[in-house]
Amino acid sequence: MTDTLTIVKHPLIQHKLTEMRDKSTPPAQFRRLLRQISFLLAYGATEDLDLTTRKIETPMEKGDFPALAGRNLCLVSILRAGNGLLEGMLDLVPEARVGHVGLYRDHDTLEAIEYYFKVPEAIEERQVFVVDPMLATGHSASAAISRLKNAGARHLTFICLLAAPDGARALAEDHPDVPIYTAALDRELNEKGYILPGLGDAGDRIYGTA
Repeated sequence: MTDTLTIVKHPLIQHKLTEMRDKSTPPAQFRRLLRQISFLLAYGATEDLDLTTRKIETPMEKGDFPALAGRNLCLVSILRAGNGLLEGMLDLVPEARVGHVGLYRDHDTLEAIEYYFKVPEAIEERQVFVVDPMLATGHSASAAISRLKNAGARHLTFICLLAAPDGARALAEDHPDVPIYTAALDRELNEKGYILPGLGDAGDRIYGTA
């Protein structure tokens, strides 16, 4: 597909994703599954983080042991659906700093329009993970990453639950330096820009607003 795309095919992720796709899955279960999957996606997406050593004392002796290098990670949620992925990632890295980018999609042009932006200080020194459940057209993801780069971010990764070929290609073309991690690459987009077979509107299903 693209050199930047990684599909995390862990059996637990795939099983839980099938449950999320089921239209009969209620919001509470949908949120719980998303939180679990985001934990597993984050595990895969963070395996190449830089390590240093830290001197500590175990109950047995002193020594130098592995520890993450540099400033705390930064997790950036694309509102509102991104918050569903954010919670699971915070379970894995609770010390991470958190930012938010508010975007909505114009239903006629499908372009992303920004309404909110707030990120931690020294973002240029942090590894930034941008999260949004759906990578459909790629417009929102690309706009969010461009905004973060303008704010100084230099080390970015995008994590989503589902991707469409159009969105994966568009994001790779706009930001070839940004790795993409997803649980599945679905077939296509429909005329309204929704992923097929997909799972519907992730935000509506997370918050029960469909």
